[in-house]
Amino acid sequence: MGKLKKNKMVDQCERLQLQSAGITKYVAEVLTGKSQSAVSMASAARELVIQRLSVVRSLCESEEQRLLEQVHGEEERAHQSILTQRVHWAEMLQKLDTIRTSLVDMLTHLDDLQLIQKEQEVFERTEEAEGILDPQESEKLHFNPKCTQSPLLTQLWAAAVLSSFSGTEDVRVDERTVSPFLQLSDDGRTLTFSAKKSKACADGPERFDHWPNALATTCFQSGLHGWVVNVQNSCAYKVGVATGQLPRKGSGSDCRLGHNAFSWVFSRYDRDFCFSHDGQHEALGLLRCPVRLGVLLDLRAQELLFFEPSSGTVLHTHRAPFPAPLFPVFAVADQTISIIC
Repeated sequence: MGKLKKNKMVDQCERLQLQSAGITKYVAEVLTGKSQSAVSMASAARELVIQRLSVVRSLCESEEQRLLEQVHGEEERAHQSILTQRVHWAEMLQKLDTIRTSLVDMLTHLDDLQLIQKEQEVFERTEEAEGILDPQESEKLHFNPKCTQSPLLTQLWAAAVLSSFSGTEDVRVDERTVSPFLQLSDDGRTLTFSAKKSKACADGPERFDHWPNALATTCFQSGLHGWVVNVQNSCAYKVGVATGQLPRKGSGSDCRLGHNAFSWVFSRYDRDFCFSHDGQHEALGLLRCPVRLGVLLDLRAQELLFFEPSSGTVLHTHRAPFPAPLFPVFAVADQTISIIC
């Protein structure tokens, strides 16, 4: 019996010795190899990051130079047009002054018979003056801000803004505005469409009573703002901005997003996408349905941009004077959409 126990202990010691040897070998060979591999791969990863960012940086610098040259060129063109106009109208003023002086001189120094004899000359002078047209407003005299438009700059800018704004814009739906055809989640971020009109919603002046619309609690007076909406579950929605003057009552187009002067929206209905404002609908030929929809509102630049964060694609840009304040606005006629940030 004692010998059996002794043999078991010997076996146990041998197993421990083998286990120790295995661990020693693992530490000496495998972990050392892993450490060297990690150092090598980290070095390669750093080089890749530096290399790729260097390419991006170089591209950005080239684009910056190109756009700044375009701005300078447009500024020079506008100044040259203005200078040309100044020279032209200075000549016309001198010409009109000469004609007027000549006519006044005739009236002062000639009698009626002499004036009749000078009738042809008076006619020619008068016709010459009438040939000088009044100044007309011209786009050539204006600096054209379109010279700064760049798909590359817009795409990089939109991605950077949405990334920097992640979690900082607390956009939530104002429960008082929610249509009775919509249900609002407890956190105020998800809207769900219901074909059956809810009777639980107390009517009020802020609430949309027909179209499945809702406004956010947040309003923007100035500056740059961005938020993202998850739209992958809905085949019928609208996302954009609206003024607080947007009518809320009735089934007319004045309350329908994108069909009035108070709202600017990106909309989807099945496979059709468009941008709508004041009853004007611009079809957008998107190849695939966005999963997430980023909205950027730059009130300083008077620009509204819709962006797909996952692909970095600019879906639509609208540039026009916007009133303030503006509210994020939503409509859902199929399943749900959710504000992410």
